[in-house]
Amino acid sequence: MRSVKFLVAAGAATLMSSAAFAADMPIAPPPMSYAPPPVEDFGGWYLRGDIGMTNQRSDNLVLTTAPPAGFQNTGMGWDSSTLYDLGVGYRFNNWLRADVTGQYRGAANFHGSQFSTVGALGPGLSAVDNYTASKSEWVAMVNGYVDLGTWWCVTPFVGAGVGMSRNTISGFRDDGIFNNGGGQGISSTFGATASKWNFAWALHAGVAYNVTRNVSLELAYSYMNLGDGVTGPTNSFDGVTVVNASGFTFKNITSNDVKLGVRWQLDAPPVYQPPLMTKG
Repeated sequence: MRSVKFLVAAGAATLMSSAAFAADMPIAPPPMSYAPPPVEDFGGWYLRGDIGMTNQRSDNLVLTTAPPAGFQNTGMGWDSSTLYDLGVGYRFNNWLRADVTGQYRGAANFHGSQFSTVGALGPGLSAVDNYTASKSEWVAMVNGYVDLGTWWCVTPFVGAGVGMSRNTISGFRDDGIFNNGGGQGISSTFGATASKWNFAWALHAGVAYNVTRNVSLELAYSYMNLGDGVTGPTNSFDGVTVVNASGFTFKNITSNDVKLGVRWQLDAPPVYQPPLMTKG
């Protein structure tokens, strides 16, 4: 009987000492809820490409050395042409980005006339000159853009650019008819192909649609100022007689362009997902 009481007392003492030890142990903190890391507002490199149509004009067509006096322009203009460009850029944050582009503007045909009324060139004299030519450009631009916020994956933007344009005039032809009061004469001359480098600048506006985190489609408008274009010396069709050694100048070539493009972000930030939770 005494041994039974001893065993009961020993068991009670053991339980009490275990409880006291447990009370002295620190309480484990409750499990922390998952919080995704903050998404930093950083940018990254991107590639771009565009295709579009040009709508070009030039202020005037003049003789390089001596603009014709007494002549008036009529029907002068350029046909539309296609443009293509490729570029690489960097998006600094959600608002600012910049890129460098190389653009080829396909051949656009020129047509127009200059005429003088009777007596404008001298007593009883009048004339008309009909011109045709073709023009193309290589353009290198540095562009900066401001993105104006994103709504339903659509981001409007504005921008500007500066660079250089190499304007090439080819196939220039001048067909003239003159009246000296006593009869008429016909003359035809052609100009050699020539190129001219110019300072160029542009203004941009458009919208981008974010297809994925890496790919955006752009519909954009650009106003381009490409400087002047020049012909080579003009010769008569005998191939020998030089009519105008300095050629003609197409003054202040500008263009209203519409482009459809794509931008591919090379290092878009990853999308963090919370861990999967299951209920027991």
